[in-house]
Amino acid sequence: MIINRILQIIDYKGINRRKFYIETGLSNGFLDKVKDVGASKIEQILRIYPEISPEWLLTGKGHMLENAAFFEYEWGIKMSEIEEPASVYEVTTSKTIKKQFVPVFDVETAAGAVSLFKETNEKPIDYVSVPNLPKCDGAIYVSGDSMYPLLKSGDLVIYKKVSSNIEHIIWGELYLIAIITADLEEFLLLRRIQKSDKGDDWVELVSENSQHQSKEVLLKNIEGLALIKATIRINSTF
Repeated sequence: MIINRILQIIDYKGINRRKFYIETGLSNGFLDKVKDVGASKIEQILRIYPEISPEWLLTGKGHMLENAAFFEYEWGIKMSEIEEPASVYEVTTSKTIKKQFVPVFDVETAAGAVSLFKETNEKPIDYVSVPNLPKCDGAIYVSGDSMYPLLKSGDLVIYKKVSSNIEHIIWGELYLIAIITADLEEFLLLRRIQKSDKGDDWVELVSENSQHQSKEVLLKNIEGLALIKATIRINSTF
């Protein structure tokens, strides 16, 4: 049944039903009230979750993810041999997911730096899978040398969106930060966040590269914050 496959999508996304209703705009309790899902509802779900295969959602045939063939062709791994994303958890000090497919976004083609942190229909360019990660929201490619040698241009960073309230910041950790300046310019930065001498209304953004000076910004100008959970570096292309 389509309802059962929708429940699998909810499980894959790592969200609850209430969050699903909010994201899709479907009415509360929709999944408990209907047995037959209309075409308009299907279109709504696929518009919000473009990585889901329409054929799978409608018929149950094939794989849940639209680009599942990528994993079979490029990696030589059959999706049937991989556990369903987000369906198995291993508990250490926090929950980790044995298999999950994290969307990779192209910052250059995104609607804006802040769009990565909003509930928008930003379409990923690819997916990446790293076993035993905590739940992650996305990944982007690094550009520039501000965090060199820790990160270099072309590296992939995988992130989890977090609250920008000062009490939730882990000082010294690496974050992806979306900033809007007073003249409404948007910037997306990778920096360590430290306490500022100016007080709790400010934070200090610290580069790894000594050629880049630290910068203090008002906390209210930070429109989005994501903790970097993992990084991937390709050392050779041959």
